[in-house]
Amino acid sequence: MLKPGGRFAVSDVVVRGEVPELVRKSMLLWVGCIAGALEEREYAARLAEAGFTGISVEPTRVYSIEDARSFLVEAGIDVDAIAPLVEGKFMSAFIRATKGSATAQPAVGCSKPGCCN
Repeated sequence: MLKPGGRFAVSDVVVRGEVPELVRKSMLLWVGCIAGALEEREYAARLAEAGFTGISVEPTRVYSIEDARSFLVEAGIDVDAIAPLVEGKFMSAFIRATKGSATAQPAVGCSKPGCCN
């Protein structure tokens, strides 16, 4: 729990745009955390719902299909078929935000504003 003005900062895998579920499952073979990665707008929305402001997603590396080609081919996946659906969609990023005021929306699981500050 952060007090108002507290800073949130993590490095995470983020999805840029929509990715079909079948592709996510195939990519799970490459990088396990991709299957549960949030789309960047959803990530920001969830932080905002938890009372954060000044939310930013700063890509540190955008992955290409070539990063996973040999692994996916060995796993029997038609890389050229999924390439247009994944190229540039997965990235490592720094996510930063600041906890809003005590009168902002309550944190998930709280029953009233200020109960978890």
